Amino acid sequence: MIGPRSRGSRFYLLQLVCVAVGLVLITAGQWRAGLVTMGATFCAGALARAVMPEEHLGMLRVRGRWFDIGWTTLLGVSLVVLAVIVPNQPD
Repeated sequence: MIGPRSRGSRFYLLQLVCVAVGLVLITAGQWRAGLVTMGATFCAGALARAVMPEEHLGMLRVRGRWFDIGWTTLLGVSLVVLAVIVPNQPD
């Protein structure tokens, strides 16, 4: 089996794995840790999109550079903020 060729595609695959880990954490009842994991993953993806050269982006390049960076940053920060501000519920 041949893996992804570009650095961006490898990073994208790593992002998918991290989001899957976040979803497993949410399913296991650790929803805050899952949301923070997913949010940090999206923020790391935005950072990678910002610093990686265009010829190495692979699947990280979806739309325009600034749209990709803005959207994934907004999504990542929103997930982390959501995990932080939701109060604990009594059992």
